[in-house]
Amino acid sequence: MHVLGIRNRGGDGTVEQVVDRVVDQLAQRGRVGVVRYDATIADGTHVHEPATIGGDVTYDLGADGDWTATGTGMSVEDALNRLAPECTYAVVVGVQNLQYPTLVVDAGSSPDATDGEEADDDTLLATVSSPHDIDDDVVDAIEEAEPYETLESLVARVKQSPSADLAGAIATFTGRVRAKDDEDDAPTQYLEFEKYEGVADERMASLEAELEERDGVLAVELFHRTGVVEDGEDIVFVVVLAGHRTEAFRTVEDGINRLKDEVPLFKKEVTVEDEFWVHER
Repeated sequence: MHVLGIRNRGGDGTVEQVVDRVVDQLAQRGRVGVVRYDATIADGTHVHEPATIGGDVTYDLGADGDWTATGTGMSVEDALNRLAPECTYAVVVGVQNLQYPTLVVDAGSSPDATDGEEADDDTLLATVSSPHDIDDDVVDAIEEAEPYETLESLVARVKQSPSADLAGAIATFTGRVRAKDDEDDAPTQYLEFEKYEGVADERMASLEAELEERDGVLAVELFHRTGVVEDGEDIVFVVVLAGHRTEAFRTVEDGINRLKDEVPLFKKEVTVEDEFWVHER
């Protein structure tokens, strides 16, 4: 699922028009989920810049959805996790510091204008002044960014395989950030991953194809996050759809081993005491 953030700097109703325009554009390519962040807390005080992604959201399935949940107590992350298995796109409205491509709506600005801190924000896709500034280039740019995937979204994808009727097993592996190897180790705060652009994606796709050529293996999905992944968060998923459990388990194990050995990904570890690129040690 590809994620686009939209936040308002102009203070008028233009942002809703931009959201409608974006949803209409995206809906031509796939199902769209919409997550709206509500920064109003219980006593009615408005929190202008929430420090974390959380709080109540309005969460629906976009143009072709048939229900809406408001005041659910879900965080934005919870809502994205719910949408990922069902949607091609998610539009997140009103979240600061979202680590996905973001449009800033400012009715008083010229298109693509940036200033101050936003000029250094590598997630900023564009500053737009009206819905007419939204075109296919915006949609294309969203699809170039790393998608939002969960174990559930990858399992849902393999279940859609044309060969799913022949499947008797789905095996998965999830790798996560552990705080420490031993009790005496300095706790890890986060890992940061970078990939060899182009080469890593090409090698991942080739590896999926090679694994799918095995007898009894029907579909394979591999996904590895990049950027900052904090302690306790998921890093990598391997999902295998197979005729029987034996080939499913074997392919999952081979898949994660070959991914780590063959796909050019570089890992920085940041602990409470130190930081270092793992390949340099």
